[in-house]
Amino acid sequence: MTTPAPAALRQAQDAALVLEDGTIYRGSAYGATGRALGEAVFATGMTGYQETLTDPSYAGQIVVQTAPHIGNTGVNDEDAESRRAWPAGYVVRAASRVVSNWRAEGSLEAQLAEDGIVGIAGVDTRAVTRRLRDAGAMRAGVFSGDALESDEAMLAAVRESPEMTGRSLAELVSTPEAYRLPAIGESIGTLAVLDLGVKASTLKYLQQQGFDLVVLPQDATLEQVLEHEPIAAFYSNGPGDPAASDDQVSLLQGLLREDLPFFGICFGNQLLGRALGFGTYKLPFGHRGINQPVLDTATGRVEITSQNHGFAVDAPLREQLESPAGFGRVEVSHFSLNDEVVEGLRALDIPAFSVQYHPEAAAGPNDAHHLFGRFRELVLAHRAGARPTGADTTTDDVRAAASHDSDSDSDQKDA
Repeated sequence: MTTPAPAALRQAQDAALVLEDGTIYRGSAYGATGRALGEAVFATGMTGYQETLTDPSYAGQIVVQTAPHIGNTGVNDEDAESRRAWPAGYVVRAASRVVSNWRAEGSLEAQLAEDGIVGIAGVDTRAVTRRLRDAGAMRAGVFSGDALESDEAMLAAVRESPEMTGRSLAELVSTPEAYRLPAIGESIGTLAVLDLGVKASTLKYLQQQGFDLVVLPQDATLEQVLEHEPIAAFYSNGPGDPAASDDQVSLLQGLLREDLPFFGICFGNQLLGRALGFGTYKLPFGHRGINQPVLDTATGRVEITSQNHGFAVDAPLREQLESPAGFGRVEVSHFSLNDEVVEGLRALDIPAFSVQYHPEAAAGPNDAHHLFGRFRELVLAHRAGARPTGADTTTDDVRAAASHDSDSDSDQKDA
C-alpha cells in the first residue's frame, strides 16, 4: 500500500519511508541522503526534538515525530544530550524552512546531514503513528537520493534487516574509555556510572547531588569498577534488547553482592529487573514522549514523565515478590497509568531501586527530578547503617541516620 504526502505538503517526492508490512509513504529528502534501516517508532513530544535526537537510546531506530512542525528553533550546543544525533532515520511532517530562536546556532537539517541521519519530510506522521499503533513497531527504511529504488527492492531491504529483538547496541553508544567528572558542591564520594547510552543531563544532576562520577564503558568488569572504590553504582539509559545484555546483568549482580547502593533508569531499570531474576519482554509500540503518566505506589503521587523504551520488566503489580535471583524482597514501585506496564522496581532488603522513565527530563516535565535526591538519601542512609527503602516515604530513622552521617562528614572536614 502506498500513501502519498498530503497535498499541502507535497514537494518533489525524492524520498520514501517503507514499512515492513509493505506500506510506503512518499516525501522529500531531509538531512542526509541515502538509505537508513531500523525499527520505526513514534515519539509524542510536542517539543524537545534536539534532546530526542541526541538521546543515545534511539540508536537503531527510525524516529517518527508526531508533532507537525519540526526544526523551528534550530539546534544549539547547550541542549545536546550527547556528542551526536543517534537515530538511524528521521521522519517529520513539516520541516521548518527557517530557524527562529535567539539560542539557535544552526539548522536542524544541517545537523542531521552532518551526523549522517537520513530523513524524510512531507509525510503524514499522524497516519504513520496510527499504523504503528495498530500493527506495532516494525522494521522500516528511509530511502533517498541514489538509494531510492523500486518499491520491491526497498521493501526487500527492509525485510532483510535485523529486528530489534535480540540486538545489543550499547557498544555503539557507550564511552570507549573511562573518564571522571567532579561533584558540584561538597562531595559525598565516587559513583560508578555504567554508560549504556547516558545523557549529559543525567550526569549533571548526579554531580549536583554531590557525587564524583567515574563514567565507565559498557563492557567494564566488576574488578574494573571496584578499582575506583565507589560508594554506589548507577546504570544509565540505552538502546537495544535487555535480554541481549548478559554481561551487564552479571556485573550488576556482582555490584549488588558487594552491597553497593544502586540506581538505574530506563535500560538500567530493565537490567535491574533481570539481575533480580525477572524477565523482560517487547512492548507492541513502546512508550516514547514527554507526556507519560506514572503512579508512584509508595506515595500515591502521579508523575508525568519523559520516556523512551520498547522493552519492559515482566513482574506482577501490587504484591511483594521474592527475587528469583536471591536478593530478597522486591516490589513494583511505579507503573504506567496508560497500560500498567512496570515503570519502577524497589528492592526491600538491599539498597537498590530503578525507574523506567527519564527523571533528567531532557526534554520533558520535571515531576521525577526528585529521584536524584532520593538516590543521594539512599546512599547516605546505607553508609550510616540504616535500612533504606528507596522511596520518598523513607522512615524517620533512615532520614535521621542520613542526616547524622552528613553531619559527621562535616565534623571531620572541620577537624
